[in-house]
Amino acid sequence: MTTTTWNPDVMNAEASGLRVIGWTDLNGSGDAMHINFHRNGKYAYVGHMGDTEIGTSVVDISDPRNPVVVNQLTKPDGVRSHKVAVVDDLLVVNYEGYPFQPVDPALATGFKVFSLEDPVNPRELAYYHMPGKGVHRMKFTEMPYCYVSGSDTGFHEDRQTFMIIDLSDPANPKEVSRWWFPGMNTGAGETPTWHPDRWVWNHHAHIVGDRAYCAWWDAGVIILDISDKTRPTLVSHLTFDDLSAPPRVAGSVHTVMAIPEKNLLIVTEEELEDGVASYKKYVRVIDIADEQRPRQISILPEPQGDFAHRGGRFGPHNLHERRPGTYQNPDEVFVTYFNAGVRVYDISDPFSPREIAYHVPPAPTGDRPIHMNDLIVDAAGRVYVTDRHGGGLYIMERTKNA
Repeated sequence: MTTTTWNPDVMNAEASGLRVIGWTDLNGSGDAMHINFHRNGKYAYVGHMGDTEIGTSVVDISDPRNPVVVNQLTKPDGVRSHKVAVVDDLLVVNYEGYPFQPVDPALATGFKVFSLEDPVNPRELAYYHMPGKGVHRMKFTEMPYCYVSGSDTGFHEDRQTFMIIDLSDPANPKEVSRWWFPGMNTGAGETPTWHPDRWVWNHHAHIVGDRAYCAWWDAGVIILDISDKTRPTLVSHLTFDDLSAPPRVAGSVHTVMAIPEKNLLIVTEEELEDGVASYKKYVRVIDIADEQRPRQISILPEPQGDFAHRGGRFGPHNLHERRPGTYQNPDEVFVTYFNAGVRVYDISDPFSPREIAYHVPPAPTGDRPIHMNDLIVDAAGRVYVTDRHGGGLYIMERTKNA
């Protein structure tokens, strides 16, 4: 297997408080997305957007300055496998039909479970089929429950609900329960109450204790009580505009991350348009001290510069979601901002957040801008971040001016 070297002066030219120390183009399959670590800290698992046949890369990160691809798992035709979740010696990957393509019942949609007894060579244990679009993303941080955004017949098939999967027996996953936004289950006679131009579906949930904090795309933020795993119930719903009207100023809620130490949610809206967008997408700070009445208290500052005119998307996407065993500072938020790179914010005063570090790597091929896609920060504070436009996996560390 090979790695790619780079000129550090060029790689770190547009940065403050962060510098790239390691990089791999993932053996030329740099359409990278989600990242998780193996429990031994020596390997990272990287999902791919689906531009090639590669679904998951296994990367040796024992030397963060020289990450090395040691294995790559292929995916079935017609689906992407861009998300990964690791707990102990289990790896879960999603299988989802491509965006904006008609649902094809012949596709292998759902998720797979692999054993990581040998972390370099994942061994398949189970394939769990879900009719329709399949699984978009999973939240799996401890045994035995995996929380997925999954599809089924009767639910628009391309719009996922919240599902709880029991992996007590990893070779035989079992659905425990599901929750959906009222109106989604048209197969059972429900009638949508939202405007037909809106997409109402569960992108994924952040789990803290007996709460699931769900990003429900154009429907906003859903807080569920999951103390009874067999019967999730609604705690509250926060929307940022009128669901009965066309999307105007908000929507595409992508990630909801809870910071329980501060009674806060950090909420990203995914930018979907290239160039100067029709309306801006934000990273919102939500106070949940009263979880029945969540309220927005601030917005993270937008990166300054000519990003809206560089090409590609300029706007937020993913967060470092503070998985167990990773970086846990409740006063810092890490965001991927597509062509504006990685952004780090200080929220010690949540009413007045400020940017404290950023890094915008150069475009890997020169023909389209960087699109920082997803990230995770290890316990030592190193940032592992991916580019969806071919750049692969970047490993960054903080510098003294951060």
